[in-house]
Amino acid sequence: MLLKSYLAWSVVFEDGSSWTTLLKEIPFVLIVFCLIEWLSSKRKLLYYMLSNLLMTSILFAVIMYYKYYGVIVTYFALAQVNQVTEVKSSVFSLLAPYYLFIYTDVVVIAALLIVRRKKLHQINQLFARKANQRFVLSLLSLSVAFCLFNVLPNRASMNEIVKAEQMGILNYEAYAFFASKEDDLVPAEEITQEKIQSLKQTQPPAEPALFGSAKGKNLIIIQMESMQNFLVDLKIDGQEITPNFNQLVKENSYFNHFYQQVGQGNTSDAEYVVNTSMYIPAHGAATQMYAGKELPSLPKLLRASGYDTATFHTNSVEFWNREELYKAVGFDRYYDKAFFGDEDSVFFGSSDEILYKKTAEELSKMEAAEEPFYTQIISMSAHHPYSIPQEKHMIALPERFDHTLVGDYITAQNYADYALGQFVADLKARGIWDNSVIVLYGDHLGLPIYSLNSHEKDLMTEIYGREYTNQDMMNIPFVVVNPGDLSPGRLYEQLGGQVDILPTVANLLGVSVGDQIHFGQDLFNQTYNLLPQRYYLPTGSFLSSEELFVSGSGYDDGKHYPLAGKISTGKGASAEEYDQALQLLKLSDSYVEHLPDWSKNEQK
Repeated sequence: MLLKSYLAWSVVFEDGSSWTTLLKEIPFVLIVFCLIEWLSSKRKLLYYMLSNLLMTSILFAVIMYYKYYGVIVTYFALAQVNQVTEVKSSVFSLLAPYYLFIYTDVVVIAALLIVRRKKLHQINQLFARKANQRFVLSLLSLSVAFCLFNVLPNRASMNEIVKAEQMGILNYEAYAFFASKEDDLVPAEEITQEKIQSLKQTQPPAEPALFGSAKGKNLIIIQMESMQNFLVDLKIDGQEITPNFNQLVKENSYFNHFYQQVGQGNTSDAEYVVNTSMYIPAHGAATQMYAGKELPSLPKLLRASGYDTATFHTNSVEFWNREELYKAVGFDRYYDKAFFGDEDSVFFGSSDEILYKKTAEELSKMEAAEEPFYTQIISMSAHHPYSIPQEKHMIALPERFDHTLVGDYITAQNYADYALGQFVADLKARGIWDNSVIVLYGDHLGLPIYSLNSHEKDLMTEIYGREYTNQDMMNIPFVVVNPGDLSPGRLYEQLGGQVDILPTVANLLGVSVGDQIHFGQDLFNQTYNLLPQRYYLPTGSFLSSEELFVSGSGYDDGKHYPLAGKISTGKGASAEEYDQALQLLKLSDSYVEHLPDWSKNEQK
């Protein structure tokens, strides 16, 4: 168990393992083993094997989860392990063969027991012998004392990775399980838009710019799978990677300091944040935790203004509980795998080419109706691990990109851009483009730093011209195509996040959000911003106008990272902003928890 702990620490923690690993991990193991010795006499060998397998599997899950999300997995996430079968190719791509050595003893012992089945009775008799009970209780007491010494002083740490390192991984997992009671909620009457604006230090202008500039237009939101901002204008050996998206950037409003705000649910979390302008939950995916609520949303807001609403996704609607989410946010209907079929399948369903082709046909029908429409379109072909079929490789990258996650990612994004270009042309040919506001953004990061090997990190350094950082990793593009905007082709450098999309597009459509609680802000009318982060970064982390702040045990030992391309004015992420970010998260959590359940209302 000590060797297994050393393996997990070497993967997860920046400083790796040390002699303190022994004092932080083994006391927990000894508690389990002492309890087996103390409480059982029959089947003791079985209990030892099961406890070994369970603790080993926890350490293995911690390793694999960290390689993608960069966080310490807890039972909240493991409870949703049923989603893994849908993304098994992504999981296997992160699996370094040496990680499997963690199961060596389990496999060897199990094999020996199978081969020596005749001696199994003798082995069980050996294990059935009672150990000295006084010694066992003394060792148990000492181990409990060590565990409490590791856990109790470190409970207040905000950074989950720091907390796990201070407590020990197994201690942290036990702590997370038993300390899972809900935080005290803010009373519903205290959650007001004025309080949110005060914490965000913003005030809506009396006459907002561009208000109603697209009034009566359709709204088409295109969510681009795994698209990061560095792809914009990227050329490799003279080859433009995303030429169609680049053209949209040049001709329309482009926000280059825009950031993801998703969690465990990734793509589905992005759908939730964009359609509600609220933050993801502290634990689990939004679609699992919040889909039963009567959520104020963009579809409901626009339906009240006469809009028809629909969402398009080539995967099954059951994946990440999307059917419940779509009911909660109020889409009139959804189109999923049952509609798109398996034609030209890539990963979970039909390719982006099929997605856009069949969606454009449906949009033509909706355009023919009298009322405008709002549709959200979820692209999927550029999904991790980016191993798209060879016939969809539109470019040939230099040899140094061969057989790398970076090379596969760029190739997949180039194909996704090709399909997007076809969709743009189709919408223009059908007369839909000029009658619509088009919004495009990346749903979440595509290249986690912790998933890259040294060669892949060198490739990212080559692309950026400097080290690839956390703030780069979470930077996604955001483009607004607005026919009513008289100043297209403009670069906006203010900070923004996915939570800001709802109020931004509502302003363009001339729809007021004053009566609907929202945590984002209209990016065309605000320059200062505060973006709390969860999941991919430790609790307490946030983006301010100039910095990414990553919490430590609290604010004082946190780390400050300047945002690329931002000119420092000396106003770094402050302790006041740290407190405000935490308060905003708590307000969002509390507000959603106070909402009624739509399912109960439906039954009534």
